[in-house]
Amino acid sequence: MDDYRLIADQVAADIADGRLRPGQQLPTQRAFARSRGIAASTAARVYRELVRRGLTVGEVGRGTFVRAGHRTDGGRVPLAEPAVTPVDLELNYPTVPGQAELLASGLAPLLRADALGDALRPVGAAGTGAARRAFAALLSTAAWEVDGPELLFAGNGRQAIAGALSALVPPGQRLGVEELTYPVVKAVAERLGIRLVPLAVDEHGLLPDAVAAAHRAAPLRAVYVQPRLQNPLGVSLPQERAVALAAELRRLDLPAVEDAIWSFLRPEAAPLASLAPERTVLVDSLSKRLAPGLTTGFAVVPAGLRERVAGALRSGGWAPSGFALEAAVRWIGDGTLAAVEAAKRADATARQLLAREALAGQRLRADPCSYYLWWELPGAWRAETFVAAASRAGISLTPATAFAVDPRRSPSAVRVGLASPPLPVLARALEVLGRIAAGAPRGGNPGDDGQQLTADNFRNLSAVSCQL
Repeated sequence: MDDYRLIADQVAADIADGRLRPGQQLPTQRAFARSRGIAASTAARVYRELVRRGLTVGEVGRGTFVRAGHRTDGGRVPLAEPAVTPVDLELNYPTVPGQAELLASGLAPLLRADALGDALRPVGAAGTGAARRAFAALLSTAAWEVDGPELLFAGNGRQAIAGALSALVPPGQRLGVEELTYPVVKAVAERLGIRLVPLAVDEHGLLPDAVAAAHRAAPLRAVYVQPRLQNPLGVSLPQERAVALAAELRRLDLPAVEDAIWSFLRPEAAPLASLAPERTVLVDSLSKRLAPGLTTGFAVVPAGLRERVAGALRSGGWAPSGFALEAAVRWIGDGTLAAVEAAKRADATARQLLAREALAGQRLRADPCSYYLWWELPGAWRAETFVAAASRAGISLTPATAFAVDPRRSPSAVRVGLASPPLPVLARALEVLGRIAAGAPRGGNPGDDGQQLTADNFRNLSAVSCQL
């Protein structure tokens, strides 16, 4: 049998049945070819197919390993559903004490019959005049003034990103992105037929020279970038680097999509859109600022791109909810949103301090105001093996492969989301992870290291209130 897809099906069945476990290393391609009686070229195609399906990951200089984590068709790790393990350090759902009460008080006037009737009417991508004025005030700073007509709205942040990318990059064309990037952008690009081009980063973020080099190799149509609190690395571009990037975009005549979803945690940092306003589409959402169920997305779009982005939002069926827009207008106007943002900045700082203490001595990268950190694992550990061991201890993490644009070049690292669990639960989970990292993988069967969080322990920890 030399059909590589049938052989890949057999390996996939072994993974599904548990005969091959997450983190387990596959034979070398040459050894696999000998064991199956197939050509080396066929074995190479089998291994590529397994990576394409998201069942395995190849680590340069290490080999090929069964992948850990949640998978969907096509192998994407969407980071869109809560983890099934007791402690979710994969998704970030920041909430703070008293948040629901604040939001409820702001909604009360909206629930009157006359106001509710207006709020339930459909709205388009342009939103309403009140929404444009409120969101312009929310985003404007001393260094950057936003005008209401520049604003467009979508159902959520992902739709705002999809609308911007659809407007700027035709199918089959190239989009430059940081080599480790938001996984949803990978999924959106695949569905839109956009080819992602990984751009090199360093400890400060995206390198402007990398944009120029990629554009020389073959023209880019746009760049997607997270200049502030980059996900997953948690770094922010220094002002000098941001100015250089804006200059490079102008020189190359390239538009940019700036993802500002976490920027409210660093409000003093100027957005890229303030440095290259004529070519930057800034996208944001209420999901992190307020709550995950409040998914209104919005974008600041330069005049020259407005009709293209608005058309993409309309054709994609990505219009906003009128009720959500009206609620947001009230929360912005009465100070509720500002109060929640301030509380979350304090909360994120507290969680970072806790993580730094619990994981002292580990190679961590994170902004002290961020809700996540990047953990470069000790040499004995591979990302997939560590994620599998953590999962068996009741803790979900995200391996670097979820963020890598080129899955063949994925570092041995994980992203740790700090926002979702109560502080006592987070502290306990980080202690367990530290003990796992201090040990060594055993016999290729991950999950036997570290102390497991039992259901009883989890219930006891969850009962402890989180006070800042």
